[in-house]
Amino acid sequence: MLFNSYLYILGFLPVTIAGYLVLGRFSKPWALGWLILASVVFYGWWRPLNLLIIGPSLAVNYLLGRAILGMMADTGKARLRNTLLVIGVIFNVCFLGYFKYANFALSVANDVGGTEFVFKNIILPLGISFITFQKIAFLIDIAGGRIKSFTLRDFLLFVMFFPQLIAGPIVHYPETIPQFQRAETRYDPTLYAMGITLFCFGLFKKVVLADGIAAHVTPIYSYAATGEVVTLLQGWLAALGFTLQIYFDFSGYTDMACGAALFFGIRLPFNFNSPLRATSIVDFWLRWHVTLTRFLTAYVFNAITLRLTRKRVVARQAMLKARGSNLWAFFHLIAWPILFTMLLSGIWHGAGYTFVLWGLMHGLYLVINHAWRQYGPRPANPAVPKSAWTVSASFLVTFLAVVVAQVVFRAPDVATAVNVIKGMFGLGGVSLPGRLAAMTGLPPMRVLEGVVDVREFATASAYTVALLAIALLMPNTLQMMSRHDPVLQTPKQPPFIAGTRWTVYWAPNVVWMLAITGMAAISMLWLTGKSEFLYWQF
Repeated sequence: MLFNSYLYILGFLPVTIAGYLVLGRFSKPWALGWLILASVVFYGWWRPLNLLIIGPSLAVNYLLGRAILGMMADTGKARLRNTLLVIGVIFNVCFLGYFKYANFALSVANDVGGTEFVFKNIILPLGISFITFQKIAFLIDIAGGRIKSFTLRDFLLFVMFFPQLIAGPIVHYPETIPQFQRAETRYDPTLYAMGITLFCFGLFKKVVLADGIAAHVTPIYSYAATGEVVTLLQGWLAALGFTLQIYFDFSGYTDMACGAALFFGIRLPFNFNSPLRATSIVDFWLRWHVTLTRFLTAYVFNAITLRLTRKRVVARQAMLKARGSNLWAFFHLIAWPILFTMLLSGIWHGAGYTFVLWGLMHGLYLVINHAWRQYGPRPANPAVPKSAWTVSASFLVTFLAVVVAQVVFRAPDVATAVNVIKGMFGLGGVSLPGRLAAMTGLPPMRVLEGVVDVREFATASAYTVALLAIALLMPNTLQMMSRHDPVLQTPKQPPFIAGTRWTVYWAPNVVWMLAITGMAAISMLWLTGKSEFLYWQF
């Protein structure tokens, strides 16, 4: 069941909220039990077999969690406790690996060894990557003493809570379960106003903005996949268009998730903070998919770096310094852990060579960024703000790097990605749509079904420019609602419209009610159109 469907908006969500409020008048445990049941229905609605697949995994993690927790007070069982933790992590990785990467592994084996392994018909459970990361974090948090106790109900609420079940944000047990324990199962006007606002913002982003630009982006990638030459303007429409599509798709889904959670008194962690405005790749990953960055940093990068640091201390080898460190120390303690972590990030996103390449590209970007910080020139007076030229140059370099990498992320294969990127840099020549081509003598712009019409090209260009302006100039939804803390760790930057002194703060009043109602009406009308849900497979 998808958030952007009539079934969810007009059926599932209202019934779930009503049941939660009615049962909550009699018994909070009944209300929470209803929420678990509703989440199970939500997950199994599209394909009930998903429940049979994910069920054993939940049982194994629950039992391992209980076993590890039971040994926490016994220092003599530390080794057994750590062994169970390792078994749990390996189990989750293997569970994810089989369902998501078994066929990719066969494909790699066929490519490398010239074998002819037959691919399996494997059903991919919804949101398996998000669920797996949460279960791994759950076991690690128990072993680290951050979870002192839990019940089966708490565990199921943590893993199965439907707003964050399919595509995150990736939450931690200590973030959500205390909220469920404190939550009052009654109607709260402010929370509901915030929830409706966030949900409608997210629905508009997803249905109108992301799906709207997708209709102009998809044909270019389909054309490029046939091996036909992609020209300059087509390449940039494909690259910019998909960058904006995935931004508004995923940030819109996250807004809907956070909005739905507020109906039950739960604040999910924030996940986006205008990442396309970043002025470095490090800054980008502090703004884009924040909960994934947090997970990878805490459980992968920091773990590797700490282990390597201890080895170097024992061996009395050179360590990192504030400036001008030994190059081997930089590679050993910064570059290698980053490359491995981002490779893992790429593989986590999808099973294919393009995802591996995308992860390595961002790993290389981050290594270069950290190397510049470590060895590059520093201002004479760090207290003096950077000049507008410096900030602009940093933004443009970062933006271009992100856009090129997103082409690789979107393309069905590496050859298609190369084709589009070559077009971006003018290696495929220049073409114009329809009559403009005839007037200038340039080749006509083509897609699979023929020559691109001038009106089609103008619409695609206008859509791209409008979405780019929204992403770069307008305050994001969390900024506008920051006074009311709609999510955990709400960013507190003032919601300025770029280049002006105007702020746009949300408030539960008639003006905002009319604006949100209009956005909701437009979104509901657009639900009948074609929709690409990008993150269900993750």
